[in-house]
Amino acid sequence: MNDVRAREGILFIVSAPSGAGKTSLCRELIDTFPELRQSVSFATRPIRPGERDGVDYHFVDESVFAAMKEQREFAEWATVHGNLYGTTLKTIEDAAQQGVDLLLDIDFQGAAQLKTSCRQGVFIFILPPDMAELERRLRSRGTDGGGVIERRLATAREEISQAIWYDYLVVNDDFTVASNTLKAIIMAERCRSHRTAQILNSIIT
Repeated sequence: MNDVRAREGILFIVSAPSGAGKTSLCRELIDTFPELRQSVSFATRPIRPGERDGVDYHFVDESVFAAMKEQREFAEWATVHGNLYGTTLKTIEDAAQQGVDLLLDIDFQGAAQLKTSCRQGVFIFILPPDMAELERRLRSRGTDGGGVIERRLATAREEISQAIWYDYLVVNDDFTVASNTLKAIIMAERCRSHRTAQILNSIIT
């Protein structure tokens, strides 16, 4: 495997509609690539059972989040289902400078902001096989009422209709196939010539 410390770290941005399986797929990537670091976003929502502050999210109140926005500390931020989420510029810049590949699991709004400021980022959108399956997955969770599910489905249709600007579209019909596709994307991006020029130099010098 290429020495990831010898070049600038790659920013992988992964988005998906709720219920498409993004979280599980991202966990699989982190388990497969130990040197791939998952970015920890800031969030104003309450911490859930089993979550750890600083591991799942940096949990802050709205006043702290507002102050960080005022100081322009965020590379992207968005309001998602009534809560605020954001990724700091420092997180992205530090990883790039240290040669660390960073996995950023964020919603469509945040990814759209980064598309204009992080042109070297790799943007990946996870799709459900169809809307019927997405609805089935959302209902099988048993955590949301009918109205919430309908809003999530409407948001999903809107996001999917605009997702063509992502670099890669991955359909999560079969988890193993989708996971292997994501792993192949990461490996291919690491092999791009502009990211591995040090290999050429080491051979000819």
